Amino acid sequence: MSDRNGDRARDRARDDEQQPGAAERYASYRRNKGHPVFRDFAAGFPFPLDDFQVEGCKAVEDGDGVLVAAPTGAGKTVVGEFAVHLALETGRKCFYTTPIKALSNQKYSDLVDRYGAENVGLLTGDTTVNGEAPVVVMTTEVLRNMLYARSRTLVGLGFVVMDEVHYLADRSRGAVWEEVIIHLPESVSVVSLSATVSNAEEFGEWLETVRGSTRTIVAERRPVPLFQHVMVGRRLLDLFASSDVDAAAGFVREGAPVNDELMKLARDDWASSRLMRDRRSPRKGNPGSSKNPRSVGNGRRIWIPSRLDVIDQLQRKNLLPAIDFIFSRAGCDAAVQQCLDANLRLTDGEERDEVIAYVERTLGGLPSDDLHVLGYHDFLDAASRGVAAHHAGMLPAFKECVEELYLRGLVKIVFATETLALGINMPARTVVLEKLTKWNGETHADITPGEYTQLTGRAGRRGLDVEGHAVVLWQPGMNPRELAGLASTRTYPLRSSFRPSYNMAVNLVHSYGRHRARELLEQSFAQFQADRAVVGLARQQRKAEDALAGYAEAAQCHLGDFMEYAALRRRISELEKESSKVRRNDRRSEAEASLERLKPGDIVVVPVGKFAGPAVIVDPGLSEHGHRPLVITAERQGRRLAMMDFPTPVEPVAKIRLPRKLDPRNPHQRKDIAQAVREAVRGLPLSVTRPKAERGQVDPEIAQQIAALRAQVREHPCHGCAEREDHARWAERWAKLDKDTQTLSQRIERRTNTVARTFDRVCEVLEALEYLDGDEVTERGRGLMRIYSDLDLVAAEALRSGLWDDLSPAQLGAVLSALVYEARRPEDGPPNVPGGAIGATIDAMTRLWGELERLEREHRLDFLRKPDGGFAWTAYRWAEGQDLDEVITRNDQTAGDFVRQMKQLIDFAGQIADAAAGTPVRDNARALVKLLRRGIVAGD
Repeated sequence: MSDRNGDRARDRARDDEQQPGAAERYASYRRNKGHPVFRDFAAGFPFPLDDFQVEGCKAVEDGDGVLVAAPTGAGKTVVGEFAVHLALETGRKCFYTTPIKALSNQKYSDLVDRYGAENVGLLTGDTTVNGEAPVVVMTTEVLRNMLYARSRTLVGLGFVVMDEVHYLADRSRGAVWEEVIIHLPESVSVVSLSATVSNAEEFGEWLETVRGSTRTIVAERRPVPLFQHVMVGRRLLDLFASSDVDAAAGFVREGAPVNDELMKLARDDWASSRLMRDRRSPRKGNPGSSKNPRSVGNGRRIWIPSRLDVIDQLQRKNLLPAIDFIFSRAGCDAAVQQCLDANLRLTDGEERDEVIAYVERTLGGLPSDDLHVLGYHDFLDAASRGVAAHHAGMLPAFKECVEELYLRGLVKIVFATETLALGINMPARTVVLEKLTKWNGETHADITPGEYTQLTGRAGRRGLDVEGHAVVLWQPGMNPRELAGLASTRTYPLRSSFRPSYNMAVNLVHSYGRHRARELLEQSFAQFQADRAVVGLARQQRKAEDALAGYAEAAQCHLGDFMEYAALRRRISELEKESSKVRRNDRRSEAEASLERLKPGDIVVVPVGKFAGPAVIVDPGLSEHGHRPLVITAERQGRRLAMMDFPTPVEPVAKIRLPRKLDPRNPHQRKDIAQAVREAVRGLPLSVTRPKAERGQVDPEIAQQIAALRAQVREHPCHGCAEREDHARWAERWAKLDKDTQTLSQRIERRTNTVARTFDRVCEVLEALEYLDGDEVTERGRGLMRIYSDLDLVAAEALRSGLWDDLSPAQLGAVLSALVYEARRPEDGPPNVPGGAIGATIDAMTRLWGELERLEREHRLDFLRKPDGGFAWTAYRWAEGQDLDEVITRNDQTAGDFVRQMKQLIDFAGQIADAAAGTPVRDNARALVKLLRRGIVAGD
């Protein structure tokens, strides 16, 4: 009996040890009862969820990872919100990540409204609210930093929602998303929410590879149908023939026919522009009528609607609220001013009072002295009329005010740049696109089908609108078929922008060791896509190898090894070409040397080209990038010549005195000098002929090799074959294809382990600078671990070398800004950098960057850009306590740009403080943060 009791005691002890936790008990319950948490969650919505939402939520409850790719406005965030709900129900944590702070703030407010402030936290780098809550909204960079620091906040984490996950294609910040996905513990379920991408299945396959069981759910049907229009004058025309529109899906099939009336207008516009070019005379017309369009300028007929016409038509057809995408900050502000100048009003008296009360309550806390600088009164006047702008140049508080007023239905038209389309919850009944080109940072380029889909996807508010509308304004030369291609092509491929940075490398080596870090990087989406591309290349290689075997068989000769014979002939041809190339290079070197000996006033005979003949050297134009002498010819032409004009050496044939102040662009001076040149060479035996190819001057060693090979060719058995030349043709095909196949092999080799090889090169640079010692991060490297910046290595080296030790906090802010700020456009020109200690330090940092860039080139890397001092004066003045009016006005900056740059500088200064332990910079960096965080910078 006692033995039986002992067995029961041991069984109870074993059961206690194996007692499942809350998550395991729930999993057991779910297997038996279905999806109880989802049923409770879905019951809280006033409308039935769509099939893709149901499928996604059930997959999350099943314990799978999920990728949901759906159109903008389709409601994919419901699946992310269910992950939050499930975490709270099962006693686990959920992190909700977003790419931008504005979206984090918006999602934080939504979740607080639903689950209460005690259950929801916010972490955005410069903002910490209830960071240990079971649900925390954060930017993706914050989560990446947590993972590297092995933060205790990660304990109990069950779910991570990655909203707008297609952001990993972003060139500058996309790598962070892949780092997070790779490094998250296996126990964490990842819920990825993406816009519709054409390679969603490929991305889902990668997620399953690195995260385990992952369900990919693609939804292409919009919850609210979207109809496409073109506004011509004051007329709103359908883009497509109505019979081809799928009203239920809200999109058309690719290749659907375009509205005939639009095609006729395009033909008329083209014919009119051609006629005007021929006649160059204005034509009369009835202004504002698209049937008889007005004429402007050179008389070309136009149908371009004005912004006021657009708003009027949208209001008449009950198509407000609308978002008008302009792609220009200045254009957005100008559009609002146009509405004010026209005394436009879209609100009634009650709405006007509500807007004024909300704006004063929301923005009234800003420093009163700054309100005028920020354009507060014009902003209030426009908003009270139902009109507003929304772009990155605005103060964030103003943008958030616009977003809230828009959602309340009080702002009816918003003029916006494309940044509004990045996940911010501002759906419209109508989206207007004024142009189909935008500045991409380098040039004005056509928008892509993916961008068009992202922008027009804002149209159609679920639960409020029966249908959404996209309106493109007519532009001269518009091709309706090209527009139809944008509207019907749903190709938005997701391409990885991942590459290992210096900061990433030291953190990975510290956390995992070099070998394991390399293995982790090989799991990146970038490598996954490269490997898939290799599959196609390998298939080409196999086909080429089969063809090579066929060519070799066709070249077979009964007298001997014809491939051996063909190789001898090819070698002779290669040596002859090599000899010819050597002779050309020798002549080029001699020509360059002869130009280096020339002096201003020397007269030479230009051997070839358009300017062949006597000419005087004005400037020898010597450079390491190639010699470009400036000459004035005997025919009065002043030109810079190139090396191609000097295939053979030249020597001075005469010399003249040149005026001390000579301007080669002055025709009178050129005339006098040309006359002097002609006088100086008169009677000289000048030879101006093209150089003949030099024959018989073959290098003796090469000539000996060629003679020996020719003897072998004559003695080879195949030399006497009657079908020798027929075999030779097949052998030449084999040789050409073999060369192509070797190139293909090299391409495959370059794509294989590309990310890991880049990581190896990054580690080599870090070892050369003593940040890494084999598999260990050095003390110097530990500082680099805390610097998350494009110029992380420049910052770490500047800190190590003591460049910042003697700077005041304000001076430190100015020099740090050079590592954060980057001019939006190259034409912004060189920065006006302060002098003294600030200018000297920025110069030293630039020289340091140059040294690091050379080291990078030695290791085939190009990560580091040149420091930009364009924000240095602004940072210094603000840190010194100057007023906002003086700081912004003097530097011609918008409030939004100013605040954003200051926030980035504050964040960077905090990183430097963390990395500068034991140096004078640490206290100064912390003091700098306090100096910068004031006024609108502190309040936003």
